[in-house]
This record gives sequence, structure tokens and C-alpha cells, in this order.
Amino acid sequence: MTMKRMDAGPLLSVVISQLGCTVHQLPTALENRLLSPSASLPAPPAHDRDAWRNAAAPELVRRALADSGTSWPQPLAHDAARYHHDGDRGTWEQHAFARVQRSSRSVIAATLTGDETWLPEVLDGVILLCEQSSWCWPAHDEAHVRREWVLPDVTAPVIDLGAGEIAAHLAWLDHVLGAELEALYPGVRERIRHEVRSRVFDPFVTRSDWWWMGDERTTINWTPWILGNILTAALRLLDSPADAALRAQIVGRVMVGLDRYVADLPTDGAVDEGYQYWWAGAARLLEALDLLAFATGDAVDPLSAIPTVRETIAFPHRMHLGGDWFVSVADARARSREPQPWHVLARAGRRVGDRQAIEFARSQHPIIDADETMNLGRLLLSLTDEHADDSGRAPLPERVWLPSTQMLIVRETAGASRGLTVVAKGGHNDESHNHNDVGSVIVASDGVPVVVDAGRPTYTAQTFSENRYALWMMQSSWHSAPVIAGHTQLTGSDHAASAVSVDNDALSFELASAYGLADRVSWNRVARLDRSARSATVHDSWTWLDDALRDASLSEVRLLLAGHVTLFSGTARVVPLDGATPVELTWNPPAPARLTARHLDDPLQTDVWGERLTRLDIDVSALSEVTVTIRQDCSGGER
Repeated sequence: MTMKRMDAGPLLSVVISQLGCTVHQLPTALENRLLSPSASLPAPPAHDRDAWRNAAAPELVRRALADSGTSWPQPLAHDAARYHHDGDRGTWEQHAFARVQRSSRSVIAATLTGDETWLPEVLDGVILLCEQSSWCWPAHDEAHVRREWVLPDVTAPVIDLGAGEIAAHLAWLDHVLGAELEALYPGVRERIRHEVRSRVFDPFVTRSDWWWMGDERTTINWTPWILGNILTAALRLLDSPADAALRAQIVGRVMVGLDRYVADLPTDGAVDEGYQYWWAGAARLLEALDLLAFATGDAVDPLSAIPTVRETIAFPHRMHLGGDWFVSVADARARSREPQPWHVLARAGRRVGDRQAIEFARSQHPIIDADETMNLGRLLLSLTDEHADDSGRAPLPERVWLPSTQMLIVRETAGASRGLTVVAKGGHNDESHNHNDVGSVIVASDGVPVVVDAGRPTYTAQTFSENRYALWMMQSSWHSAPVIAGHTQLTGSDHAASAVSVDNDALSFELASAYGLADRVSWNRVARLDRSARSATVHDSWTWLDDALRDASLSEVRLLLAGHVTLFSGTARVVPLDGATPVELTWNPPAPARLTARHLDDPLQTDVWGERLTRLDIDVSALSEVTVTIRQDCSGGER
């Protein structure tokens, strides 16, 4: 096995110290410390009826019963090819995901009930997955680039998010029900091991060019997501004595990749991809490290020893606005309706002693029950989490400053969502899942966003192509950022905020570079929460360095609004979603303004915002500064 990078970063340094070995001795040290495959995953097997006695998921079992006698979801070849024809990636993915989810339902039903009549359904799911041509999602497959094919090359399996997910799914399934399946259907466990070895283990150890390993570029959420799943599969499925060395080698290589991810984490623990992608990235790291600790009998337990990891455990509650609303940046969504594995956050919080993280996990746990949209491992552990309860309280810190993303979050009252919360973001326009949003602001009333970031659309081939910024929600013109003499922001790390300064509850920054106009205009923005006045202000001031630019086109201060918006002379009134207190926006000096409606038809956005968003466009071409003031309006009536 080739490992390009074996230098010890923050994670490897802790691991080798705890094991008392060198980096190159790591596989051997792991082989001596890893628990047996049957004992290496933390969920109890189905035959341990006492362990499952208190677990319950009646809705999951009901949905599993409804599956009986119906056809299994079938991801079709022509739908896979559509990604390269019309850009549609969702149709194939919906059927592929639905297949795995039905398999999860059958596993949970069989495990919770202990009823063998579920095993044929479990078996069918296993074999359908084993016979699926590729576990790689079509959007990630390499056959088109390598051979100009629109379908996968089954002789060259690609390890992506999808392949890792199914490998781990089969490992968890085998762990809880493998003995029962094998007794009734001899040979099924060997089939699972053959498919995972040929599709995941072999390419993982024979190829050294997996970009998500972090050898050649900065890591993203793919790194811990894939590696955590490979770790799960290797710990459980490489259970032959002849595979002991390979098992340890794969675990060692997983540690190398995770080490690169930890090294790339900023010291403040922030995730520039946003809150939802924390669950797909940083949370996957926490799961992998927790699993490593379990599988070594806590001989390796690096969580509490790495400051950046401790900081990222705090990221979810730092992004929380109230209820199921969160700060939305990049491709994250402002509303989190889907189940999340809160046990992951709680377990990590307990390991490092972060009481606020534990309280937040507990406060969120009962909001949405675990279901099959989570992967099988998360679902199993969520159902058996002995610490799950609803006794926690969301921390809602008064002030959060994250220098790595240049984001300030301030609210009127610590521990409460009532009143105003202001979010201001600097940063640059080459962040992961980037939107051109330098200098944008978000304002929430009673925890509900009113001045908003639209968030991500449904992904298609365009989303991550060279035409990404033709999508309206990626453009600065549809963020709460100015338009400068007709110019919108440009893409790239050079197009960034400068002269960033934090002063208690205010963030100021220079924006001209984000527009490629640093030598033609100076445009300063200050976003502030004034607690005594119970108001938020966005103050823009500018100096023209090029008169031709000033006269070229109009300049506007734009604010993207959610809710029912009414425009009066010099005032916009917004009745927010969810019954939050209405707000009034006023601007001084007076300037002409108009409302521009954006009708939404993408379900990922209508689920958050409803049928429309409204942009307030204030024409500031004749001015040199303007202050927009936002206050809650408790009068209760329309004008």
C-alpha cells in the first residue's frame, strides 16, 4: 500500500503518542490494539435482545410493513446517463437513496422485533445492492472523463460518497443481522465481503490518487465522510485471520487522511460550507474518531487532545438562530428539518467536556425523530443512545466571532432567540460550496431569518460546473450585498473582504476587492447590533476613485427578505415566517427603492421560504453613504 504523506499532523501526532509508536509503525500498533471484528462496532447485534428492549421506532416499522409486497426502488441506467445528457442527477439518486432507505427500514424492523419473517426482505436489499452496477453516484463517476462513457466502468470502481455509504451500510447490516441471515441463507455474508472488497477495499489500497485523501489539495467534507465509512467497513468486514494485517493497514491509512482533514480545520472550528455541511464533514470526523476509540478499547482517544476538534464541536450551537433555523451560508439551508444524529454531537461533547454542546444536542434531539434518511449506522446508534433525552437547553450565545470565515453573530439576549440577531460575513469568493456573498448580512427576528441568504438549490450538473454562477442564488446580486456602479462580485480567492475589523457588536469591512474594483472605488460596510436601541444597522459609505465608474451605472444597496413585504415611502415592513415579530427597515438619507420578487419553484427552497423571496433594492447612486436600520415592529398592524 502506498501512502504519499506519512508526516504526522495534529491527529497522527496524538494517535502515535497514545499508541507509543512511530507513524510507520502505526499499522502494526493498530493490529495489536484493535478489538475483534465482531466487537469493533458499538451497536449491539440483533440477537442481544436485552440491548434492544428499550429501543423503539414505531413509524419506521410501520413504513417497513407498508413496503411488503411492493417493488423495490430501481435506479435505472438511462437515469444515470441523464447526468451527462440533460444535467439531471436527482432522478437516479432518488431511486438509489430510496433503495438504501428501504433496506434500512427492513433492518430496523428485523432488529427491533426479533422476528425472522423480516429476513427475506433484508436479504433482498443486500442482494439488490450487491448487484447494483456501481455504488458511485453518476455525478462523481470517472468513466466519462476517462473513456467518454455515460455509464460506469465496472472494471474500475470509483470510491465516492455513495460507494462509502453502501460499504458502511452493508457492514452495519452484517454486524447486527449477519448471523441470522447466514443461518437462513448460507453464503450471503461472503457475498457482502466480496463486493465491498472489490468495490472499496481494493481500489482504496491500490490507488494513491484519491483526491479526497488530502495529498494534493485542501480537504473538504468528502474526506471524513468517505474515510469514516471505509473505517466502519474495514473494522467489521475484514474478519478473516488472513486479513488482520490488511485491516490494520486500512485503518492506518484512514488515520492519515483524517489527519489531513484535521490539519485543514481552522483553529476556530468553523466550517465555511455552513451548518448543514458540518454534519457531512466535521461530524463525520467526530464519528470516525469515536469509532476508533471504541474499536481500540479507548487506547486511542484523540478527541479531547486536539484544540481545533474541540472548537468544531461548538460550531452547530454557534450557528443556531432558534427553533429549527440556522445561519445559512454557502450551500447550507437556513432551516434544518431533516433528522440529524444528535448522539454524535452529545458523545463528542461528553468526551471533551463541552457542556453547551451536550445541552444543545439534548435540546434538539426530540425535535425530529431519527429515521431511515440517516445512514444505517447513525440510525442504529441513535436508537440505542442511552443518554438521549430532551432535558437540554439551546445555548444561543450572545456573541460569536469566527475569524477564519470572518463571520460575526450577535443577538440581543444571551440564551434567548427573542429580539434581533445580526449575522455579518466577510470572507472570500473561493470558499467551499462558495456563493459570491462577501459583505452579506442576515438578520433574524425572534430567531427567524428576515434578511436572508437563499441557500442552495437542488443539485444538477450545472451546480458544480463552470456555469455555477449563472445560477441566481450563487450571485452577489441575490445576496444582501451592494451592487456597485452596476458591478456584482467576482469569483476567486482574490475577491475578498479587506480591512476587516471587529468592534464588540459590529463588523466592518472594505468590499471593493470582491468586485474587482479596488483601484476605482472604496466601499466600506459596517453591520452592527445596537442593544440599547434594539436595532440593527447596515451602514455603507463609499468614495469614488474613478468618476467614470461613478457615472457608469446605478449603485444599489440590496437586502433579500423572507415573509410578506410591503413598501412604503422610505420604509419596508416585513411580516416574517413562523409568526415572528414583524420588522421595519428604514434608510437614511432617503432614496428611491423598489421591490423585486423572486418566485421559487425548487423544493429545497420552497420548503424553507415558501413561494417567494423579495429583494429590496435601494438606489444610492446619488449618495455617498446610507444607513439601513432594522427594528422589530410590535404595533401589530399594517400601515
